[in-house]
Amino acid sequence: MRVTCDVVAGETHVLDLPDDAVYGDVIRAVGFSEHEAAVLVDDAPVPEDAPVAADRVRLLRLVQGG
Repeated sequence: MRVTCDVVAGETHVLDLPDDAVYGDVIRAVGFSEHEAAVLVDDAPVPEDAPVAADRVRLLRLVQGG
């Protein structure tokens, strides 16, 4: 499945994921961990273990810097 991921205040990524992908896979495919980012679908957060059901998502970094 192809998913477009817009990173808030960042780049847009077009991802080719397996059909059984979950939102945590989207986070990892962009290069973040589930602890530092959340996926938004229609501006609402979704659990990282939920199956991907949208072809366009936004990724919000929750932790940045150190």
